[in-house]
Amino acid sequence: MNSNNIQRLVISAIFVSIAFIYIVRLFFVQVVDESYKLSANNNVVRQIIDYPVRGLIYDRTGKLLVYNEAAYDVMVIPNQLQEMDTTEFCSLINISKDYFNKNIRKAKRYSSKRPSIFLKQLSSKDFASLQEKLHKYKGFYVQPRTVRKYPYKIAPHALGYIGEVNDKIINKLPYYKSGDYIGISGIEQSYEQHLRGKRGLKYVLVDVFGREKGRFEEGKYDTLAVPGQNLISSIDAKLQSYGEALFQNKLGGVVAIEPGTGEILAMVSSPGYDPNLMVGRSRNFNYGNLISDGLKPMFNRAMQANYPPGSTFKTINALIAQQEGVAHEGTYYGCNMGFHMRGLSIGCHSHSTPLNLQQSIQHSCNAYYCRVFRSLIDNNKYANSEEGYATWKNHVNSFGLGIKIGVDLPHELGGLVPSTTFYDKIYGKNRWKASSILSLSIGQGELGVTPLQLANLSAIIANNGFYYAPHFIKGIGEEEHLPEKYIKKNYTTIQRQYYNVVKEGMRDVVTKGTARNAEVKDLNICGKTGTAENPHGKDHSLFIAFAPLENPKIAIAVMVENSGYGTTWAAPIASLMIEQYLNDSISRPWVEEHIMNGNLLPIIEADPESNPISLKE
Repeated sequence: MNSNNIQRLVISAIFVSIAFIYIVRLFFVQVVDESYKLSANNNVVRQIIDYPVRGLIYDRTGKLLVYNEAAYDVMVIPNQLQEMDTTEFCSLINISKDYFNKNIRKAKRYSSKRPSIFLKQLSSKDFASLQEKLHKYKGFYVQPRTVRKYPYKIAPHALGYIGEVNDKIINKLPYYKSGDYIGISGIEQSYEQHLRGKRGLKYVLVDVFGREKGRFEEGKYDTLAVPGQNLISSIDAKLQSYGEALFQNKLGGVVAIEPGTGEILAMVSSPGYDPNLMVGRSRNFNYGNLISDGLKPMFNRAMQANYPPGSTFKTINALIAQQEGVAHEGTYYGCNMGFHMRGLSIGCHSHSTPLNLQQSIQHSCNAYYCRVFRSLIDNNKYANSEEGYATWKNHVNSFGLGIKIGVDLPHELGGLVPSTTFYDKIYGKNRWKASSILSLSIGQGELGVTPLQLANLSAIIANNGFYYAPHFIKGIGEEEHLPEKYIKKNYTTIQRQYYNVVKEGMRDVVTKGTARNAEVKDLNICGKTGTAENPHGKDHSLFIAFAPLENPKIAIAVMVENSGYGTTWAAPIASLMIEQYLNDSISRPWVEEHIMNGNLLPIIEADPESNPISLKE
C-alpha cells in the first residue's frame, strides 16, 4: 500500500472517530443524563437555596441566648417583570418608589435573567401580606431564610453578630456566595464553621405567573441543607444580666471566670447595646448610630482596652519576690508615707509600719513594693539591671500579662509589659536601673492590662499557680470536644508554696484592709484593690477577687473608669456579683441600690456651632 493510501485511511479514521464521539455524546446528553433537563427547563424551573438553620447558643444552665426567627428575602428576575401596580407593591413591603426603581436597576446590571435579592429580611408579618398578592407581580418571588434573635438582650460583645458576606470574604473563602451570612464578631465569628451548617439547593416548577407548582423531578436533584451545630456557652445568663445592670451609667468592664475550668461566666463591657439592633433591615442604620456614639458601645473594654493594673499588680510582685528569694513571709519593711530616695518619691497612705509580706498586701503599701522591686531588678546575682528585668518580665509574662492568653473570641489585646529594648531606647543600654522604672513596682508606668487578663490573674492565684485559657464554650454539638488548648493547664514560673501568703493577704484586704466593704458573710472573699492613675482624668477603680478561699468557684476582675479608689466602686460591684453567683441572692440591698443608682458617665453635650458630640469630664 502506497503512502497516499495510508494517509487517506488515517484521515478517514480521524473523521469517523470524531463523528462517533459526537454521536455518543449527543445520545448521552439527550437520553442518558437527565440533569440537562435543568438547563432546558430554566424558564419553568427555579433554583431555590435551602439555607441551613444556624446553630443555637445556650447559656451554661440551658437558657437559650441566641435562636433563629423566620425571615424572607424578596428576589427578582428582571426579564420576567411585567406591568404592575408599583404603588401597591411598595406599600405591601413598606418601601419607597425610589428604592424600588434603584433596586430594579441594580438587579438588571447584575443579570436580566438570573435572580438577585431585591429586598432583604422581610418580616413574617410583611411576608404574610405580600404572599396573598405575590402572583400579581410576575418576576418576583420569596426566598426563605432566618435571622438571629436575642431574647435576653445581653452579652453583645461575647455573642457577636452576623452579617452578609462581601466580595473580599467571597474571594478569600470560596464556600460563601453572594447573599450568604457569616459571623462578624464574638462567638458568632469564632465558631462560624460549627454554627453555619451547610446549605442545600431545591429545584421547583413554577407557572407563567411565577407560582410554585411542585418539586422538579420529585426532588431528584435537590440537596438537603445540613443544620449548624448548637453551642453550650459558659455564660451564666443571670450573672451576665446582673453585671450589666450594675454597670448601667458607668464605663468599664467585668470578667468573671470559673478558676477550675477557665470557663468565662460573665463578660461585661459598658456601655453595651441590645444585640437585636444588629439584626434585620435596620442593622446598617443602627450600626452607624452605635459607631458614631461618643461612648463607644461597640468597643469591648473587657478584652480590648489597656489599663494600668495599679495595686492589683502587687500580688504578682509578691510572688516573684518569693520565687527569686528577695522576700518571704517574715520580710519587714517600713513606710514613711511612701518611698523616698535621692529626690525620687512615691507616696503612700497612712497605715501601721513596719509591715511583713502578708500585711503589705492587706494595706497595699507602695514603699514595700518599691523596695521589693529594687531587690529584684538590681540584684547582685545578675550581671546588670537589664538581666534582672528580663528575669522579672519572664515571670510576669507567665501570668498571661503582656501576651495574648488565647480566649476564644477574635481581636484579643495582649496588653503591654515592656521589653528591655524598650527601655534601652529611652535611657540608653546599661544606663537604667530599678529606680528608672520604679513605677512598675506598684502597677503603673508603661504597664497595660485588660480586665480579662486581671480576671485570669485572680484565677491563677485561686488555683495556686496555673490557669486554663479562658473560653466561652462548654460544648459543641452532641459529640464535639473542646480544642486541646482549653483543657490544658498553663503553669506560671512561681512554685505552688508561695501562693498561700498572697491568698491570706488578699483575704485580709477584705476582712480588715482596703476593701472591707466587699465582705459578705460566709463567702470568704479574697481580693485586692487597685487605683490606676489616669492622665486624662480621674483615676480608674480596680478590684480583683476570688471566692471562697478554699475551693474557689469564681474569680473576677472589675474596672470602672474615672471613678476613683478601687474600694469605692469596683470592690462592691465585684462582691455583689460574687454573692449573686454563689448565693443566688443579695444580702446587702443598700449596697446594690447605691451601685445601681450611681451615674459616672461624662456629661455629653452637643456643640451648637459645629454640631459634633463633645465630652466633658
